Amino acid sequence: MQQKIVLIGGPGTGKTTIINELIKRGFYCMPEVSRKVILKAKKEGVEQLFLTEPLLFSKMLLEGREEQYNNAQNLKEEIVFFDRGIPDVHAYMNYFNTIYPDYFIKKSNTYKYTKIFHFSPWKEIHVTDNERYESFEESVKIDTFLIKAYSELEYELINVPFGSVEERANFIINSLSCE
Repeated sequence: MQQKIVLIGGPGTGKTTIINELIKRGFYCMPEVSRKVILKAKKEGVEQLFLTEPLLFSKMLLEGREEQYNNAQNLKEEIVFFDRGIPDVHAYMNYFNTIYPDYFIKKSNTYKYTKIFHFSPWKEIHVTDNERYESFEESVKIDTFLIKAYSELEYELINVPFGSVEERANFIINSLSCE
């Protein structure tokens, strides 16, 4: 049975850095979908799609994450890591107070993950860039919506302690009991 492992947390908490470290160590990882969606929108002349059309942006994220989940099913890998999961989509819409159809929650209930690793906001490593423009304070607020969304779906969150990239990756791997 394949383990589907999700890394969650507000923007700038170190998830992608750890995903890159896990890739270096030979693990199969699904990248964050939103960067791809944001870059595609920018190419089409839309500077901030999630601000101008939040529901369209969220639908595109949901489709991308659903596709990743289904692609993972077809892999022979025993463990697949995801940089964010399907429930992140409705967590963000709740954060932005966006009204959305109930199929967003249904998808979160349909596509289940094995374990959820939570990255708490960490001021020392938080940076913004062209695709991530949330402040540290916004990251903290978003984090509460992520915790709520996953908890409501009855996931047990495993908190990843602060530390070096190697220490954080080791913590995750050791928590899965894999070598």
